[in-house]
Amino acid sequence: MSASHTTQTRSANTAKQGWASGLTAFAAVMLFLLGLLNLFRGIMAIAEDDVFVATPNYVFEFDLTSWGWIHLILGIIGILLALGLFKDALWARVAGVAIASLLIIANFLSLPYYPIWSLVMIAIAGFVIWALCVHRDSGFDR
Repeated sequence: MSASHTTQTRSANTAKQGWASGLTAFAAVMLFLLGLLNLFRGIMAIAEDDVFVATPNYVFEFDLTSWGWIHLILGIIGILLALGLFKDALWARVAGVAIASLLIIANFLSLPYYPIWSLVMIAIAGFVIWALCVHRDSGFDR
């Protein structure tokens, strides 16, 4: 193996590590914001603010306070996981994908109450899942 090939391999690995750490940081920031926004959404729903629209005859009909507690709890968990992602912990990446998936489901089920906001939250959670799933440790790149 030539010295130039070894140098190219090292620089390619360094570039991959840079992208991986950048995507993890992106996912951490986005998950933190997603958690924070869901936390606020939960507080608004628990306080029974007039921000939300009541949709009659919705299949997944829950009390607005119930939706508030669901979003509040998922938001708190999302914030805590984001802090773990800043330390690049594997458990935080796995749990981050799981909580972002639950946030997608919760926002899908609450579409009739606040449709545009729910779609924005689903998109952000999708970006979090993508960023956490494309990150690979150097041991897996063979």
